[in-house]
Amino acid sequence: MRKLSLKEQISIIEECKKAGTPLAVCLASRGHSYDSLIYECDPTPPDNSKLDFVPVDCRPSIAEGIPCVSFFSGAGGLDIGFECAGFKTLVDVEINPMFCDTLRANGHKNIIGPPFNLGDVNDPDAVISALEAFGISQNFSGVFHGGPPCQSFSIAANQRFSKTMKTFKRTGFSHEKYGNLLFHYISIIIHFNPEVFVIENVDGLLTIDSGAQVKMACQMLSDAHYLVAPPRVINAADYGVPQKRMRTFIIGSRIGAFQFPKPLGKCFPSGCVFTSSLDGVPNHVTREHNVKSIERYMRLGFGKRDKLGRVDRLDPFRPSKTIIAGGTGGGGRSHLHPYIPRTMSVRECARLQTFPDKHFFTGPVARQFTQVGNAVPPVLAYEIACAIYKTIYQGQKSAKIKPVVPVS
Repeated sequence: MRKLSLKEQISIIEECKKAGTPLAVCLASRGHSYDSLIYECDPTPPDNSKLDFVPVDCRPSIAEGIPCVSFFSGAGGLDIGFECAGFKTLVDVEINPMFCDTLRANGHKNIIGPPFNLGDVNDPDAVISALEAFGISQNFSGVFHGGPPCQSFSIAANQRFSKTMKTFKRTGFSHEKYGNLLFHYISIIIHFNPEVFVIENVDGLLTIDSGAQVKMACQMLSDAHYLVAPPRVINAADYGVPQKRMRTFIIGSRIGAFQFPKPLGKCFPSGCVFTSSLDGVPNHVTREHNVKSIERYMRLGFGKRDKLGRVDRLDPFRPSKTIIAGGTGGGGRSHLHPYIPRTMSVRECARLQTFPDKHFFTGPVARQFTQVGNAVPPVLAYEIACAIYKTIYQGQKSAKIKPVVPVS
């Protein structure tokens, strides 16, 4: 689709304002869409032709089918990364019905979650029984991985509220819904005694409650005869994700010592995901902004913020700002596209999160944003999975996958 000239764009905007016609209608009547719009300040896009970014589903598979059980699976970010590295997901545990729908839409069949099971880790005994029905047994030869919901630990959530407000979210382990999920997850790990466990969370996990609860969690796992690597906060941008995203990992094993992978020594800019065509790709629905919003957006330079809408234009020369989830009750949104004065689609956000284009997200658009924003970037999960294989499993006899019996 042909881009508008700045003169044409201003003319259409003025006509819409004068006639009171929605901008989407004015654009469509001339054979254009929001993707025809441009910024006033639009320097030459970066040349990404020489970047060696490799999509996660095009990377080498090395783990030879080592089995995994996935907890708090969400849209499947950890699953994708581990599977692309050669691990095999046996079962997903997920409480959200829409996330379960997304997992099923992408071929996951063994799911402990709605509508057949609650998938609630707050009831570890029920989850243990369900896993045993799927053939998961104690002394599990493989990996348990998962990221307990992070709202009660999130610094980002903390920044949005005053501690005196009822909506204050950074309540840590006193949060009645989310605060104990970490320990319930640990109780399931200890029960099944997998060879390796992975706990993933926001960076605020290490500082909430002055670090006392994380210290307790690590001690519980150490007492269960796991060699626990010191918890580490890592930036996804250091591991090949074109996005700044701080995540905490706690990883331990009973069969070897895990070592975190070294940073790649370079970062990929956000611009590298905007070069491929989006024709026919799922989840690419763009918002129809009103003309006043477009007038504000089109004046922004790279990396600048629209203060009224509280959205930022991405800088294609740098890793993206963190893709946000928006919460489970509403608020799904995204940053501004670096080259088009509109917010990004779910698919564009998913590309910055390094999801394969073939991965489909179900539900309303706002909830698709939630799924994308809550996920572990698959490329980061891939790097962690490869490090687990190389530092723990490599050189040992490959794990054998046990048969999985679906729940009737």
